[in-house]
Amino acid sequence: MKSKIVCLSKNEEFKEILKGKKKSNKYFTIFFKKLSNKDKKKLNISFVAKKKLGYAVKRNKIKRKLRQITNEAVKTLSLNFDYSYLIIAKEAILKDDHKEVKKTMFDELKRI
Repeated sequence: MKSKIVCLSKNEEFKEILKGKKKSNKYFTIFFKKLSNKDKKKLNISFVAKKKLGYAVKRNKIKRKLRQITNEAVKTLSLNFDYSYLIIAKEAILKDDHKEVKKTMFDELKRI
């Protein structure tokens, strides 16, 4: 099955989303906004791990973990494909269990 998830690529898209609404918790911050030039059949989502979280291997591990949770969320939840999302990871995501992060992510995505 072909993936429905597409990453944001343009700097203007990131700036637009940062002006939109946000939800925050101890693991990550989710910015979301409706973009006008977006394909409604695909989920626009990007993951950001700041350099202060660690070296490249740790940051990539965080992004892989978030991407895996998002793939599971797309399959089980009815996400709003009208929005574009930007997820910025926080330091606590490294320390806590995968199940707890997944539960928190599912709760946040349900609220949007």
